[in-house]
Amino acid sequence: MEPVTHFLTGAVLARSGFTRKTALATATMVIAAEAPDIDILWYAGGSAVGFVHHRGFTHTLIGIPVIAALVVGLMYLWNRWYTRAVPRNMHRPAGEAPPVPVRWKLLFGLACLAGYSHLLLDFTNNYGIRPFWPFSQNWYSWDIVFIVDPVILVVLIAGLVLPSLFALVNDEIGARGKGPRGRGGAITALVLLALIWGVRDYEHRRALNAMESLQYQGQNANRLSAYPYHSNPFKWHGVLETDEFYETVQVDSLRPEVDPNGRSLVFYKPQDSDVIHAVRESYLGRTYFQWAAYPLVETEKRESPQSGYIVRVRDLRFAYPDLRNTPLAAYWVLDDKLDVLRAGFRSASPLRDRLQSDTPSVNGNSR
Repeated sequence: MEPVTHFLTGAVLARSGFTRKTALATATMVIAAEAPDIDILWYAGGSAVGFVHHRGFTHTLIGIPVIAALVVGLMYLWNRWYTRAVPRNMHRPAGEAPPVPVRWKLLFGLACLAGYSHLLLDFTNNYGIRPFWPFSQNWYSWDIVFIVDPVILVVLIAGLVLPSLFALVNDEIGARGKGPRGRGGAITALVLLALIWGVRDYEHRRALNAMESLQYQGQNANRLSAYPYHSNPFKWHGVLETDEFYETVQVDSLRPEVDPNGRSLVFYKPQDSDVIHAVRESYLGRTYFQWAAYPLVETEKRESPQSGYIVRVRDLRFAYPDLRNTPLAAYWVLDDKLDVLRAGFRSASPLRDRLQSDTPSVNGNSR
């Protein structure tokens, strides 16, 4: 997920009751909830290096405790500086209860909890995570939530803001609140978040079942997937694979119906070659082809200014028909000896799909 959702989740978790258990709970959990994305620093070495290491160690089951320890260490240094720089009781009004003490072991546990929430949120979208790295390189994804989900953002923000507004109203009318301020709103937000996931999972299964009930070009799909849109919970980007081709379709899980607007696209697979094999065995290729669920490969022979090959690959799970460009489309430039000269990612227009063709919409049990 994008950073704002992670930060808000950490804040909501802290507000659900942990702020009364130890000082620095909110700051620690907010930072720890986003801290795994520190691996973005790898992109300073280039797009290929950044991609290879993105969602690596910092997004694993064994990596989260290390990240949590670093966050708690940062809180420890800040707390030492603050307690020395600010005199005791300087900002405490007369009659106010003393502040909650810092419980470092508990704070480490809360940092771990917030860190694992990052993994869970990233698991819900279609990019995926490698939780068992380095023991396993397999990617896992739930494919139920778009990387930016407006509904989830509204729920998390409301869980943090509304309790403060209600508290102001209570203060105006002289009513006394019960329990820690903001706890009810935070718990409600977490419950609603779980309900959103439940609804999205149900609709996701309906989309997959609708796709499984059909044939495509007279063939059964060897495997298929459905990926979410950012706003409509009933609209899915379907991708399937047969022995000969990939196909993308739009799926309406509310009806349910496959390709209701007749916008399906077929992408025939290229024959394997030494060029493609060289790309797969390259530094970027080993990670990219392991990560890509439906890699579409295009090879182009070039004669000038230097002879060799250009290979472009995009993952069809991100080839939404409403998007002008396909995110995370990679390229490799090879010489005649099939040595990789350059590799990385491009943000230009998507591939020209010379092997792509329109197909009729689905009206029956086969197509």
